Amino acid sequence: MRGHRVWKPVGPFRKNVEIERLYLELASFNERIQELERQHPEASKIDALRVGALALARQIDEICCSSANDLTELLAK
Repeated sequence: MRGHRVWKPVGPFRKNVEIERLYLELASFNERIQELERQHPEASKIDALRVGALALARQIDEICCSSANDLTELLAK
């Protein structure tokens, strides 16, 4: 039986996949926050979800910034 090659994303494509995954997770957080706000406007769970959503947003920003830095380095060469 022959083995099959498994391709792993590398470089910018991998970062795009990571960013897309994080955006989907962030959208899920935001939907849950809205749902909880409608049900229980003063619920403490909302604050915990907001903290998680902010952490994801920071991760997205860090990945985007690192991509921009990579591009800047390539253009400098």
